[in-house]
Amino acid sequence: MVDWWRFGAVLFDLDGVLTATALLHARCWKETFDLYLARVVSNDAMACRPFDVLDDYEKYVSGRPRHDGVKSFLASRGLCLPEGVPTDSRNTETVCGLGNRKAELFSSVLLTDSVEAYPDAVALVRYLHEKSVRMAVVSSSRSCGPILDATEISDCFELRVDGVVAERVGLAGKPAPDTFIHAAHELGVAPQETAVVEDAIAGVRAAKAGSFSLVVGINRTAGQLDLVAAGADVVVRDLRETYRQIAGPMSSVSEINR
Repeated sequence: MVDWWRFGAVLFDLDGVLTATALLHARCWKETFDLYLARVVSNDAMACRPFDVLDDYEKYVSGRPRHDGVKSFLASRGLCLPEGVPTDSRNTETVCGLGNRKAELFSSVLLTDSVEAYPDAVALVRYLHEKSVRMAVVSSSRSCGPILDATEISDCFELRVDGVVAERVGLAGKPAPDTFIHAAHELGVAPQETAVVEDAIAGVRAAKAGSFSLVVGINRTAGQLDLVAAGADVVVRDLRETYRQIAGPMSSVSEINR
């Protein structure tokens, strides 16, 4: 149980916390990286093995700004590309080019796949909103706006700090704490009076680096030990566990909607 009343505000990550879009992101990253890896000339077969949508996504991409994710993953395979420029085409083999390819794929997916909010996240957000707890969404995604707007809880948040805002203001992305600190500042609340809800290792590390009062990790991919190691104060499988007892853990979104 979490005493939510002692916080001046609660900051939520988007993908994987509020919405099931982390799965879509991972799928688009796999298509992007696998296409590139298939063209890499290397004597190291392990360096060119396909992108793993669970392990690689969580360790190197999840929660990070797009181009940081590209560099982090490539470094994990001992690979390196020139930075390039933000206007690089999707076919340009640069960090920006790969990032732009992934962004185009994700935009296409959003046109055909509906945005699904996790029921436990919806329940918690509505609960906090009814209790007049201030909330903001803090995401590295540049698609945060349209994704959040497609949910039924967008009006519950008074602030959004996403990849677009971070670039405009000049904020470093997660695992740096800058976006979380900026959100708390905009709400007029100190980090020591603010809670953060995250599912990504990079996001948990960012919140801990910012000295936030409480970091709640949501374990949707059997990564509890990783979230604890990253610094999460509390790890739950269902966000409703933070304010009331439930019959049992949630196993999947589809199971809940049956």
